[in-house]
Parts: sequence; structure tokens; C-alpha cells
Amino acid sequence: MGDQRFKKRKQPNKKRLFLLLLLLVVIAYLWLNSEGIISSLFEIKE
Repeated sequence: MGDQRFKKRKQPNKKRLFLLLLLLVVIAYLWLNSEGIISSLFEIKE
């Protein structure tokens, strides 16, 4: 009975993995384009 516990491995949470990957992509995108985003935010629109 004790051996069965070790054979059955917990499957990785694919939804959480996908969410973390998506978050990493978004952060990388914002980091690369931070200069353009900041300049557009502080740009004075007339």
C-alpha cells in the first residue's frame, strides 16, 4: 500500500505554467518597450 503513493506522481499544473509563461512574455514586452511607453505617457497632447 505504501509503494502506490510513490508511483503516482503529481501532474504539473498546466494552467499555472501557462499563466506564468504569459506573464513572463508580457513583462519582457513591457521591459523592451518601456522607453516608448513612458515617452508616450508623458507626451503633451495639444
